[in-house]
Amino acid sequence: MLGLRLTVTEPVRPVDGPLTGRDAARAVEAELERILDEGMRHARAVDPVFARDVADRVASLVLHGGKRLRTAFAWCGWRASGGSGDARAVLRTGAALELVQACALIHDDVMDGSPVRRGAPAVHVQMARMHQADRMTGPPETFATSAAILAGDLALAWADDLLTETALGSPHGLDLLREWQAMRTEMVAGQYRDIRAQATGASGVDEAVVIATLKSALYTVERPLTLGASLAGADSAALNALRSAGRCAGLAFQLRDDVLGTFGDPDLTGKPVDDDLRTRKLTYLLAVGSRLAESSGDEEAAELLAPGSPSVSDETVRRMRTALERTGARSVVESEIAELAATSLRHFDRTGATPALRREYAALVEMASGVAPRPTGEAA
Repeated sequence: MLGLRLTVTEPVRPVDGPLTGRDAARAVEAELERILDEGMRHARAVDPVFARDVADRVASLVLHGGKRLRTAFAWCGWRASGGSGDARAVLRTGAALELVQACALIHDDVMDGSPVRRGAPAVHVQMARMHQADRMTGPPETFATSAAILAGDLALAWADDLLTETALGSPHGLDLLREWQAMRTEMVAGQYRDIRAQATGASGVDEAVVIATLKSALYTVERPLTLGASLAGADSAALNALRSAGRCAGLAFQLRDDVLGTFGDPDLTGKPVDDDLRTRKLTYLLAVGSRLAESSGDEEAAELLAPGSPSVSDETVRRMRTALERTGARSVVESEIAELAATSLRHFDRTGATPALRREYAALVEMASGVAPRPTGEAA
């Protein structure tokens, strides 16, 4: 397997001074630079063409963009569980999460046909352009899809290598590894349910919730929290509280992403805002809109929002967006985001975290969900 070389004989140095979740998100940048520098050296030793065409694009995607939320949540989970053990191991786990996120983004863009990621051409688009610029033979799209899949595979291999190295150096490595293994399977299951729903024309709210939970909510918040907690040797009570908190915050994150994918500003999100509607992807927002249109007798909205042929026109996208507003779907989803965020904080309180850490967690939930839940016990 092409990946990072294990260096378990090298001690992981402690982080100097206490860090908040946001501090950890910044600190992981330096960790990622070191990890990717090592990965690039190894890739060039294996094959310079592969390193230039594939590995360098993976490294560029990882290093340019992203809020590092998963790292910040892993740090919060570690601190909520006592913050004992090696702090650098938590940062390296956060770096592994950022690498697996790169894998998910690259593969997701291929499956969705998304042209832009983090304000730049998606990896498969870059590969197609390279094919054309170098005057290669065969269809550019076929080459680009294959190359992008390999790029995503490389990001996952690097993530697995890093997580394995971290687990081998931790007294709680087996617990860390089990959380990681569960997360990877959940991600694949969620992605499959997503493409299956599109192929079958599914439109139910329950199906949308399953997809949102498996594909995004678990690996965005719940698993990062428990990965961090595992490194602190968290007990079952703390882990259960963090799982509940993370699932609520993760769903709030995904529902916000659904809203931004329909009503957001592409200059701020770094990706197109019409893709979900144009492809009629089963998001929770679309499922709620369809249900409300049918229950209210709004036949025009029901027809617009029902499963159908993808690649709809600009005018149809505009009308779909209007229908989601008119049926009240956007308002309903906004209310659910706020409730999920608030519920997440109540679950997090069960860990016994300090007031300062609860405020810090609330700030991260706000960053993820776009709403400002108030930590328990604070006045309005």
